[in-house]
Amino acid sequence: MNLWTEGDPVADTAAPDGPIETRWERRQFGAKLVNPANRRKLTIIVVGTGLAGGSAAATLAEAGYRVRSYCYQDSPRRAHSIAAQGGINAAKNYRNDGDSVYRLFYDTVKGGDFRARESNVYRLAQVSVNIIDQCVAQGVPFAREYGGLLDNRSFGGTQVSRTFYARGQTGQQLLLGAYQALERQIAAGNVEMHARHEMLELIVVDGRARGIVVRDLVTGEITTDFADAVVLASGGYGNVFFLSTNAKGCNVTASWRAHRQGALFANPCYTQIHPTCIPESGTHQSKLTLMSESLRNDGRVWVPVEAGDHRAPADIPEAERDYYLERIYPSFGNLVPRDIASRAAKNVCDEGRGVGPGGLGVYLDFADAIARLGRSAVEAKYGNLFEMYERITGEDPYVTPMRIYPAVHYTMGGLWVDYDLQSNLPGLFVVGEANFSDHGANRLGASALMQGLADGYFVLPNTINDYLAAGPFPAVSSSDEAVVAARAAVENRITSLLSVNGDRTVDSFHRELGHIMWEYCGMERTEEGLRKAISLVRSLREEFWTRVKVPGTGEQLNQNLERAGRVADFFELAELMCVDALHRAESCGGHFRAESQTPDGEALRHDDQFSYVAAWEFTGTGEPPVLHRETLEFQYVHPSQRSYK
Repeated sequence: MNLWTEGDPVADTAAPDGPIETRWERRQFGAKLVNPANRRKLTIIVVGTGLAGGSAAATLAEAGYRVRSYCYQDSPRRAHSIAAQGGINAAKNYRNDGDSVYRLFYDTVKGGDFRARESNVYRLAQVSVNIIDQCVAQGVPFAREYGGLLDNRSFGGTQVSRTFYARGQTGQQLLLGAYQALERQIAAGNVEMHARHEMLELIVVDGRARGIVVRDLVTGEITTDFADAVVLASGGYGNVFFLSTNAKGCNVTASWRAHRQGALFANPCYTQIHPTCIPESGTHQSKLTLMSESLRNDGRVWVPVEAGDHRAPADIPEAERDYYLERIYPSFGNLVPRDIASRAAKNVCDEGRGVGPGGLGVYLDFADAIARLGRSAVEAKYGNLFEMYERITGEDPYVTPMRIYPAVHYTMGGLWVDYDLQSNLPGLFVVGEANFSDHGANRLGASALMQGLADGYFVLPNTINDYLAAGPFPAVSSSDEAVVAARAAVENRITSLLSVNGDRTVDSFHRELGHIMWEYCGMERTEEGLRKAISLVRSLREEFWTRVKVPGTGEQLNQNLERAGRVADFFELAELMCVDALHRAESCGGHFRAESQTPDGEALRHDDQFSYVAAWEFTGTGEPPVLHRETLEFQYVHPSQRSYK
């Protein structure tokens, strides 16, 4: 049986050509406008209230559109963006160390291993300089230098300081800024907020996205909502691995429901493995904890030189320590990109030189920084992160080096969108981590917050006008055939999950699925392993639908039912991820194919075969998806073998 079939190419027809420096300006001018009086007649649904969704809803409402916002959390400010710690990039060159819009563009394309669109990345770098001004005006308390200027620090994959931060709470502070802007519009009556509601289906009428089906997570009530356009800002799908740094509620359901309705899913196998996470401590764990990449500014990563050295770190002299990132990559040292640092950590642990339980850890040591700067200076920069680490592990990182190990963190894949952030389904726009557009095969640190706010505050509010200028579209009724079918699909799915009445918990299936994905579609992949994973996922999915136990009913608060629906979607996504990883027979970013490596063990791309976006079309559960290729063209940053040495 074929695992996939070939379809027609897909192209981004919204992106302007010509000089890259003026493409965004020309697209803004060329897009149709909606006059202020007409905006009041148009309705937009925004799913998700993180940085991308919150900023988009606030900005669209400020512009005069009627906005209805949905999130499954009990408050918009509980979105997972709040967990981002280290900072947000912007090409302001405050340090006068050679940064520029072009350098941020260059670093991002190179850091993504030449698998991102140049047009999108350049626009992101341009818009970055506006984001900081916007957030400062909102009162975001960025760190400042002694003289009062905004402070910067470095992140992986760069040789300049361009990351603005608020200690280790940057995501929280930025989200509170967007939340305040959103709440202002809610109070003004321009945004209708629906918390504790989960999107379970996309409504497509006459080929256009026209609404959603949602479930009230408190009462279980199923309702429909209609609009002239739908914006998905529902985040990433890292929880397909079960153990990840994502909040437990993070899921793929909103995106997957859109995918099943015809939206292409691009590069699903591109997941980011973050090198700076607290290692797994046992089978009791349900998630992992991220330690900010900013720690690698002052922390030095090392392992013992000799395999099997189980001495306490303080008992290992300098001569018997291997600061392997500094040794292998002297130009970037501990600030190599995340994919490079993660694979290097895996390699030394595979050699038997890992530390901690099971040998799955490396040291992140601040002794030199404390000796150089003093404990108070280190505490001012990272105090809350150190406190969090001590609470989780019981170890004082001021005295004993932190232990870290790579873990699933972010997803670069997502729904396919064009330059306007519109999917191939007219009227469906996708922003933030839910789309695939800006990071290629690897995201540079501190660029997630940058993309989320760029999409929500500056890009989408300009590009969605071009689509809405043709509205308002014909009214949609609850009795329309497409609406009835969408609602029935949701109700039947819930009934099916509740009626299995098996003998295994949802979490037991999720944990087993995550193990399969980490083992065969994680940091290192082989053709044999991926084919095995596809078989295992299919078998486990069949077992899920015959043995899962979902107690309770659908007419009440039922978190088992919520999780069951999300895990059911993870099963289908997992298979597509493995198919995507299998078809891309190259090493790229953190996606290491053992069959494709350089003589010194580095990732080996095959630009002649795989310089494209893989956009997959859904054809049915268990049916071969259709591959549509979008060719990537590089006019400004020409692909080369990445080197951080």
